[in-house]
Amino acid sequence: MAERVKILLSEEEVNKRISEIGEQISKDYAGRQVHLVCVLKGGAFFMCELAKRITVPVSLDFMSVSSYGGDTKSSGVVKIVKDLDESLKDKDVLVVEDIVDSGRTLSYLLELLGQRGPKSLALCTLLDKPERRVVDVKVDYTGFEIPDEFVVGYGLDYDQRYRNLPYIGVVELD
Repeated sequence: MAERVKILLSEEEVNKRISEIGEQISKDYAGRQVHLVCVLKGGAFFMCELAKRITVPVSLDFMSVSSYGGDTKSSGVVKIVKDLDESLKDKDVLVVEDIVDSGRTLSYLLELLGQRGPKSLALCTLLDKPERRVVDVKVDYTGFEIPDEFVVGYGLDYDQRYRNLPYIGVVELD
């Protein structure tokens, strides 16, 4: 089966929106340092671009979680594959994610991180699919709300491919 990738959001649209989010975060965290926590692997592209556009001091950490196991559907059980390197105690923490879908994994993750004593905890996502939400998750900064389609690019993959696309595309299978 062959596939094509149709552009959903152009590179220019994505860059413009990330700049806008960076500007808003800079205003909201004025006079403070923001500690960005990237959810790997997909969030890495977005977090790096976002961090460059934030004008307040920034620190970074990375975490990898899995809720899929060996399946293509979420098991609902979240496994920490790589935990954070630094403590969150008394930090203004902003979790940076590529996409919010069902909300199961992020709900668990935000609860877990909240137990680690941050001064504040917020969520930023490049893409949001609210119609897929099963668990309510408060998203503080959203790049784009998108329809329920399988998207790739800007860190999102299809079988580990297409992460490096500079735009958001929809995979179309022939």
